[in-house]
Amino acid sequence: MKIIDHLKSVQPGVTVLEMDFATKTERQIDPSEIAPGIAAGRFVWIDVQGEVEESRALLRRLDLLDDDTIESCLRCEPAVHYERHESHLNLLVCTYTGELQGSLALERLSATLSENYLVTFHQVPSPLVRSVRANYRSDFLRFAQTPSFLIYELWDQVLDRFLQAQKIMGDHVERLQLELHTMNVDDAFFQRHAVLSSQLLHFRTLLLPTRTVLCDMATRRSALLSETTQRFLLNMVGTVDHLIEDMLADRDILSNSLNLHMSMTAHRTSRVMHRLTSVSFVFLPLTFLVGVYGMNFRVLPELEWRYGYAYFWAVTASLTLVISFFLRRTRL
Repeated sequence: MKIIDHLKSVQPGVTVLEMDFATKTERQIDPSEIAPGIAAGRFVWIDVQGEVEESRALLRRLDLLDDDTIESCLRCEPAVHYERHESHLNLLVCTYTGELQGSLALERLSATLSENYLVTFHQVPSPLVRSVRANYRSDFLRFAQTPSFLIYELWDQVLDRFLQAQKIMGDHVERLQLELHTMNVDDAFFQRHAVLSSQLLHFRTLLLPTRTVLCDMATRRSALLSETTQRFLLNMVGTVDHLIEDMLADRDILSNSLNLHMSMTAHRTSRVMHRLTSVSFVFLPLTFLVGVYGMNFRVLPELEWRYGYAYFWAVTASLTLVISFFLRRTRL
């Protein structure tokens, strides 16, 4: 399993959705209709896709954001970020998407929320934006009273992807455990173990700032976030806490499983060395005898004995039996 950072060149584009919370109506409009819609009291969601320079020029042509806000909107930091201003909120989310086969792709999305508009920016086609568009309509028709509900919908999809990523990583941890139990371990196993450990660590670097940002958005008052939205965001903090606990549990399981495997390997190696030591202990005196009687001295009285060869084997057999009995008694 790989984590891939999606950054590819695409043509800039803009999609605009106009919402009326009083009549619960919505429609896609042309960018030229943004100003009349805002003037009429309607809310617009402007989704911008493209490279930074092209998108910067496009946002300036829309003439909704000042330069500082545009730069905040186009921020491409690799972590979750949040800024509060009197007239708008800037949010950068970073999450996973499982759209690439066999891998987890890293997706960034920046959002700027004001009283009359929401501007989202992404450099590549965003599965996160597609999911929000596919799922927000029911809440919009039944519950939504303010534009801040879109922030809740965005976070809901972000956490859903975190949950999917945690499940994928948890499945990989279980598979590695099964490989350890079957003793099907090779060099590739240790490489997969190292990669998964680094992925869990990377997951942690996303979850911790996510929790901090959610707590800030849920507890600090803002004219752009309704109290109802803040209550829902506060509930999401608990979900992130559970994700952090599960991630830490997976890391502990992964680490403890490897430690157990290494301990078992060391124990088996110790038993083999014990057997080799016992064999060496038996053959050491025999090797001594062979060395003595293999010396090339002219005067070696035992060579003249009539039954010297039989005596040698008798002594050898006796030593072997005595040492074996000693090893068995002492359980060496």
